[in-house]
Amino acid sequence: MQPVHPPEGIVMSRRPLRLITRLGLALLVSLTALAAPAAQATATIPSSMAALGDSITAGFNACGWYVECRSMTWSTGTDSRVRSHYTRLLAKNPEIQGHAYNYAVSGAKVADLDNQASKAVRQNVQYVTILIGANDACTSSESTMTPVSTFETRFRAAMDTLESGLPDAAIFVSSIPDIKRLWYVLKNNPAARSVWAFAGICQSMLANPTSTAAADEARRDRVRQRVIDYNTVLARVCAEYPTCEFDDNAVFDYPFVASQISSWDYFHPNKAGQTVLAEVTYRNGFGW
Repeated sequence: MQPVHPPEGIVMSRRPLRLITRLGLALLVSLTALAAPAAQATATIPSSMAALGDSITAGFNACGWYVECRSMTWSTGTDSRVRSHYTRLLAKNPEIQGHAYNYAVSGAKVADLDNQASKAVRQNVQYVTILIGANDACTSSESTMTPVSTFETRFRAAMDTLESGLPDAAIFVSSIPDIKRLWYVLKNNPAARSVWAFAGICQSMLANPTSTAAADEARRDRVRQRVIDYNTVLARVCAEYPTCEFDDNAVFDYPFVASQISSWDYFHPNKAGQTVLAEVTYRNGFGW
């Protein structure tokens, strides 16, 4: 498999500006002798971490038939082939070994995030990754998607829990993948269509996958817009917390392909997909 790089002009476009901003802030702190522990936390390679999220972060179907493969998850996975955040950090700080906790739960929505955040607080970790929201948009129907205002309230509650319990921890927030691209990539695959229908997978987006009717096309666009709205919330709320880093929609913008999607459910990332997710998110994180 060839090395995977984020799309040109998407991932790297904001990085120089953000680096300059961070350097400027660091200089200001040193000149005024007001060095804050929270600011220092993001510059230090962590010795412990926790992953929060849903089945994507739980590694569902990444290595087998309808099982969680947590060793292959993009965040805390131990499989060296995936090159997760954990294995990359382990190469730089051996003290993190054995101190990576995965609290992601298959099927989790943003409403479940605060409970996961509380578990991370109890472990007193120094680094937290968050990927949540796909299940808030991928529901049985368009009408059952989580309202944007509710999504924000619940995400903010989890962030407040992390800030109050782990004020110095670095928090990375991934954007939600573009689920309309999943439809686009696999809509002409008969096996994918059969599994989507039989298992009732993400029917808000994937119902009637071959239909070109105006109503179905409009529905797909509205569901995609809901994901965009969620990502806007993630970015805005994250920016309110001094140790939080959003990926600038790098995951949403990434043009994943069929070979990176599980052939068991045609929905979750397989090993190749988890590897890409690890690469894209780490490149757009804290720069450790």
